[in-house]
Amino acid sequence: MNYNQYEHYSYKGGRREEQVESYRNPLITVKELREITDTVSLYQTFKDFDSYVLKNSLKEINAYTSFNVTYEKVKKGRSIDSIVFQIEKKRQADDNSYKIEDQAYIEGKKAKEETEKDLYTEAMQSRYTTLLLENMLLSPFEMQDIKLMSGLQAHVYPLYDELKDLRGLNGVKDHLSYVSSKREEYSKRNVAKYLKKAIEQYLPTVKRQEL
Repeated sequence: MNYNQYEHYSYKGGRREEQVESYRNPLITVKELREITDTVSLYQTFKDFDSYVLKNSLKEINAYTSFNVTYEKVKKGRSIDSIVFQIEKKRQADDNSYKIEDQAYIEGKKAKEETEKDLYTEAMQSRYTTLLLENMLLSPFEMQDIKLMSGLQAHVYPLYDELKDLRGLNGVKDHLSYVSSKREEYSKRNVAKYLKKAIEQYLPTVKRQEL
């Protein structure tokens, strides 16, 4: 049953709508099903085949796989000729596939990306970025990291603004010079976290001294 093809083409396109649906709801003749299940000479009546093969198999599939499968019988004349299976993928706690068609998620993701770009632009124009470069706390390579730079602009630079209000720009320069001299090798793995922790530890001391 070509459910993977259904997922692929329903998202990527490239197939007619009815063809895509046929991947999710395949029609298989009873003759083919008997060959697939090796029951050509067993369960001669459809009632037995239905009870012992179809229902039992789908019970196992629905209980132990990530799919829910139901079926409908298709008659040809007075006898059952084919089976149409309806396949649905179960929603799981860690399954994010639903987000593909979730408009709110798409819009939220787009807004987040636009916010990051705006913050990145601000960070690239900030005097604090220049000071970080001068103190070798930031490399030109790291400046290309949108997530890193937007994080600095959102969470670190506002704290530098507080320090600047208390001690002026020279106060920020002195702080960064000190941080650079004490920087450990491990801190290079997470620049924004390291700088944020450093200023958060320093600001309370400055504020107490200003009282």
